[in-house]
Amino acid sequence: MSKFFDELMESVQQMDEIVRGERQPSREFTVDAMQIKEIRKATGLSQAKFAAMIDVQLGTLRNWEQGRREPTGPAKALLRAIHNDPVHVLNALAV
Repeated sequence: MSKFFDELMESVQQMDEIVRGERQPSREFTVDAMQIKEIRKATGLSQAKFAAMIDVQLGTLRNWEQGRREPTGPAKALLRAIHNDPVHVLNALAV
């Protein structure tokens, strides 16, 4: 248990260093506006249908596609999953 706690604390310290600009993140996944639009278009869905399928407001999706906002957290992960395996993810969401 102590080893797990030590690893967790080291990870938190590294995160703090990244936030302060003292360390570069080891990996970063960004989704730009064009990529979001391409992900949606690859599904063949309209903005309205895609927004409903991923459970976001239509205005939110439009903001993402126009670069006014960026998806975060679960939405970002879901977009990455759709990009990587659209058939299975969309099938899972359609249930």
